[in-house]
Amino acid sequence: MFKKFLILSAVMAIISTAAVDAQEVKVIKRLTDRNPTLMYKDITGNPELAKLIQSDLKYCGWFDLVDSGAEYFITGAAAGNQVQMVLANGNGTTLFTVNSPITQNLRTAAHKAVDAILKKKFSIAGICSTRIAFAGETQPGKKEIFTCDFDGQNILQLTNSSSLSVEPDWIPKRDAIVYTLYMKRFTDIVELDVPSRRSRSLAQFPGLNSGAAISPNGNVMALILSRDNQVELYIKSFAGREFQRLTNDISVEASPCWSPAGDKICYVSDKSGRPSLYVIDSRGGASVRLPTVGTEAVSPSWSADNKIAYSAKSGGYTIAVLDLSGKEPGKTVVNAAGDWESPSWAPDSRHVVCARKLGGNSSLYVIDTWTGKARQLLGGKMNIVLPSWSGIK
Repeated sequence: MFKKFLILSAVMAIISTAAVDAQEVKVIKRLTDRNPTLMYKDITGNPELAKLIQSDLKYCGWFDLVDSGAEYFITGAAAGNQVQMVLANGNGTTLFTVNSPITQNLRTAAHKAVDAILKKKFSIAGICSTRIAFAGETQPGKKEIFTCDFDGQNILQLTNSSSLSVEPDWIPKRDAIVYTLYMKRFTDIVELDVPSRRSRSLAQFPGLNSGAAISPNGNVMALILSRDNQVELYIKSFAGREFQRLTNDISVEASPCWSPAGDKICYVSDKSGRPSLYVIDSRGGASVRLPTVGTEAVSPSWSADNKIAYSAKSGGYTIAVLDLSGKEPGKTVVNAAGDWESPSWAPDSRHVVCARKLGGNSSLYVIDTWTGKARQLLGGKMNIVLPSWSGIK
């Protein structure tokens, strides 16, 4: 478990990055939602960096790049260990300038530069420096944990368990994940430090240990255990051994996720007869069922601005969003063939990554819940499932 693993050529052959030739599907949207148009006028001094910055501007999802008639223009220059970028309006008036460091890894430098533009223009934490974890089927019946950049590039294999490693979830503010590892008899919850590949077991009780989700402050883990022969929702101290049972009934619970404030947990339960979403206080108490679309609701993900994305059964499975702030009712955001499952919010509270099962294969898609665009992130011969979008470190 302490061994570092490299991406093998065989693995790379069965995963393809689809960010360059984005495949769009029909997504439900409001007509008022659109991106500002941007014309990229090049950045001088470092052609490779300039190309990477242009790619990030295209795939960050906050601009529509055009060749003429743009509302905004970007120019700039790279010199020494710094790149300077200027954003101007359609009349050529400079709106602001950002300076960003040029690191040895030019992809990292491009990500940071575009994130700086997004923060200045939209007052958001940009997603270019984030990563996405997922489970990929390396052999029939075997899955390992991988990560990739927000655009599907830079794929890394993190585990080599020759078993089932699934349900990755990022630990807030750290370059580390938790995941579920299927052993011969039971399942364990494992913590994995990404840079070192060092791992340790966090929960290995007899029976089921699964669905780990770490609280926003990093101190508490929500998880599903089958202690006392009942599948229930628990919380456990991340650093210690203390744990508390939050549910206690004959139903089956699954897939917990935390509210942005860390005071509530959304989870799935079938106590109404079908899988539905419930919210419970993280200290315990009565749970409340959420209003959702479709006949079933599973795999919730809670955004930083208080929206819950989930997979809703309406014939097949589709992605739906419930705005808990009351600004808009629950809505379905995907209307396309296949089963759309396991959504995970980006830290910009706008984009979600999810798995799409179609024709026997499962691939990853990024959905823009504002503009209605969806693009394939990763696909190929390998079945890819259960994505998790990292936060901002």
